[in-house]
Amino acid sequence: MKHLMIKLYLLGLFLVLPMGFTYAQKTLGGQVIDSKTKEPLVGASVVIKGTTKGTVTDYDGNFSLSLDDGENTVQIVFIGYEDYTLEIKSGIKSLGVIQMEPESIGIVEVSVSAPIGVARKTPVAMSTMSPRLIEQKLGTLEFPEVLKSTPGVYATKAGGGYGDSKINMRGFQSANVAVMVNGVPMNDMEWGGLYWSNWAGLSDVTRSLQTQRGLGASKVSAPSVGGSINILTNSTDAKKGGALSYALGNDGYNKILFSVSSGINEKGWAFTFLGAKTWGDGYVQGTDFVGYNYFVNVSKRLNDKHQLSFTAFGAPQEHYQRSAYDGLSIKGWQQAKNYMDGDSPYKYNPTYGFGLNGERKSSSFNHYHKPQISLNHLWQINDKSSLSTVAYVSIGRGYGYSGLGSSSTYAGYWYGANNGVLNTTFRNSDGTFAYDQVYALNQESETGSQMAMSKSVNSHNWIGLVSTLTTKMGSHLDVYGGVDMRYYKGIHTKEINDLYGGDYFIDRYRENVSAVNKANAETDEFLYKKLQVGDIVYRDYDGYVLQEGAFGQAEYNKGKLSAFAAASVSNTSYWRYDRFYYDKEHAKSETVNFVGFTVKGGANYNLDEHHNVFANIGYISRAPFFSGGAFLSSTVSNAVNPDAVNEKIFSVELGYGFRSRYLDAKINAYSTAWMDKTMTRSLDIADENGDVIDRANLNMQGVDALHNGVELELESHLTDWLDLTGMLSIGDWNWNSNAVGYFYNEAGQPLADKNGTLASAIGVDDHSSMRLDLKDVPVGGSAQTTAAIGAKVKITKDLRCGIDYNYFARNYADWSFSSSDLVLKEGQTVKKYEKSWKIPSAWVGDFFASYSFLFGKNRATISGNVNNILDQEYIADAYDGGDHNWQSAYRVFYGFGRTYNVRLKIKF
Repeated sequence: MKHLMIKLYLLGLFLVLPMGFTYAQKTLGGQVIDSKTKEPLVGASVVIKGTTKGTVTDYDGNFSLSLDDGENTVQIVFIGYEDYTLEIKSGIKSLGVIQMEPESIGIVEVSVSAPIGVARKTPVAMSTMSPRLIEQKLGTLEFPEVLKSTPGVYATKAGGGYGDSKINMRGFQSANVAVMVNGVPMNDMEWGGLYWSNWAGLSDVTRSLQTQRGLGASKVSAPSVGGSINILTNSTDAKKGGALSYALGNDGYNKILFSVSSGINEKGWAFTFLGAKTWGDGYVQGTDFVGYNYFVNVSKRLNDKHQLSFTAFGAPQEHYQRSAYDGLSIKGWQQAKNYMDGDSPYKYNPTYGFGLNGERKSSSFNHYHKPQISLNHLWQINDKSSLSTVAYVSIGRGYGYSGLGSSSTYAGYWYGANNGVLNTTFRNSDGTFAYDQVYALNQESETGSQMAMSKSVNSHNWIGLVSTLTTKMGSHLDVYGGVDMRYYKGIHTKEINDLYGGDYFIDRYRENVSAVNKANAETDEFLYKKLQVGDIVYRDYDGYVLQEGAFGQAEYNKGKLSAFAAASVSNTSYWRYDRFYYDKEHAKSETVNFVGFTVKGGANYNLDEHHNVFANIGYISRAPFFSGGAFLSSTVSNAVNPDAVNEKIFSVELGYGFRSRYLDAKINAYSTAWMDKTMTRSLDIADENGDVIDRANLNMQGVDALHNGVELELESHLTDWLDLTGMLSIGDWNWNSNAVGYFYNEAGQPLADKNGTLASAIGVDDHSSMRLDLKDVPVGGSAQTTAAIGAKVKITKDLRCGIDYNYFARNYADWSFSSSDLVLKEGQTVKKYEKSWKIPSAWVGDFFASYSFLFGKNRATISGNVNNILDQEYIADAYDGGDHNWQSAYRVFYGFGRTYNVRLKIKF
């Protein structure tokens, strides 16, 4: 009752506060389009003449502008179009549709530093989402999940913790999907991926979201493979005013948000501020979370030639998790029903539990804050040239829990499951993890803690700069050129944070430190040091990445034809500095360099106002990643991978578009060949009794894949009150290689056999290896067939609702192998991998509704979402077992059941 009263109080507060915020200005609206193609012009500048006061158009070409008395002339400016000036008559509230005449039809971007494509101009497959659509669909979903109705996209919640979702595009994992915010690359510089929990607040400040599949329109020197996600945040375009909102949903979900924007004033200043708090119990058992997010933008139009924009945003959060290793087998999930007291068994969390005094304990917990700060400068040099520069810095700090064991067996107990089998060694009768029994084990031990907990601390310092010069050469040619520079230092340690009742802990990994690399490493004082809370175990190293690149692009635009050719070159340098396995003399590794390049081109031709065709082609030579690529065991060793080479990607795509008053349709076909990929897979090494004695990693080079597919996207505007959408994506993604991989243990040492015996050296005859034939094995982890149908209904001007159904099929379990696959190089045999298990297909429906009304002189909206409205039971992720069927599949995760949320938002 107390919590309910607090929520009602907050709701009432939000209803009352905004009533005092009113403005005397009149509001003027309209839509800006291309006079020839009738396409909306995105990012056109709408300014009150003689002032710096203005706004920009959104993805539909619409704008809204506040005018004071005496302000009666509006000027609209868009690069590549003739300026448009209009006198405003008294009493006019809408300018209607404004058709601008092009100087030339170009491949125009919202900002020269942000790779945003334009329909019927940019020759790539792309989909865009407006802020309103994001707001309608998001609810309690993770940010990547709003893209699940996009062709080629597969997004899941993975383990199900807050911000732990993942997204694949055209079958490529997140490490190969570039995410850019305001033209700044966001992907991790060591392994290429992205943790969405670090950017949980982006959805609240996004003014445009666009996915580009395949090569994309990015000019920066580090390209993506599967596609890119381009996000633009609020800036000088933000309207004057603000908003208050409060949302609540299933499993204790709560979110409070406040935002305010000044709009751009007569002196050229504009600011936007947003702050929010989100908290809840989590859908999955024991995944409670709390997250904050903030966004600050301060912009200044210095004069007609210069504009500065300062942006800072971040999302500090902490949340309990369900580890990616804790997915059970299908049979195991049915057994979990015994623990859930009638609730869904798929919510079960094998590591959820409590300590001796009932305090919350976990071996899966994450705490992180990764703010990004950027400064953008736009210099309009003259009427033909401009220079856009963004300098950025990101300083990430945080950690995640990681269990320790005096042996591999004890370390493995910290996971709730082992290859899909529930760990019952430390398990209470109610299904919770028996952390109290770990205390008992350690207190009885005469050799210190057999099991302890650590914090895997990951800090990074990242700075970069992207600068782009744009100039027109004649009437039909635009030329771009620039530099893309980044420097990154990742600091990675692991420190004991809980001895769980023991007096000390002895780190077994000290036995792997060689006296050749570290003096006194083999002494008893070093090997058997009694470690306490705060002491370092397993790893203590810094990873460095330096990238220098240059890019150029030429765009030809005349009449119905838009074409471009682009190239980039970059040098990527990697090195390590290790304090755990090496002394000061040997701590720094050698520096390895990889020179990469990109060449690509494309063209779009508008056959008439309804039909267009496009094509693009490109070749990429990209540096392997720091982790699992340049270094054999990047966490624990300075050993450089002697076989590491650049990954090569060749891609070609053809597309057709149709646009009319009632129907928009886009269809495209693509083929992407991925060659010389580096890949790492891990497995448990078990003894004859099935007990885990070590972990092994297989490092492979020369892995190839071929991704072909067809994508269809439909949008129909039958009436003013009904919009229909549809999507179909059919992929044919297969591994296409017969590559050799070498086995290493967790300490980065070469393995000789499945008993954990060490080889004499890396790559010699007794180093265990495997030639793995993956020819025609489907790429797992993504549904290769996806479809979506949706409808949005405007019942009245203020009442709207909609429904989307998404279909997932031909989703193959990700391939894996077992310890029996460890064989000596001397007797090396080819292992032919069979076709992975195909996960059953599923339809999942989501519903949303909203009602807007005047509250005083302010606009209020009540909205809600019900996701998975039919409570469909379906499998989202799985790993393939040895028998390639549902019985042997493991690390299985089911999608969420029915969830809901409702929100009140008041704009002022």
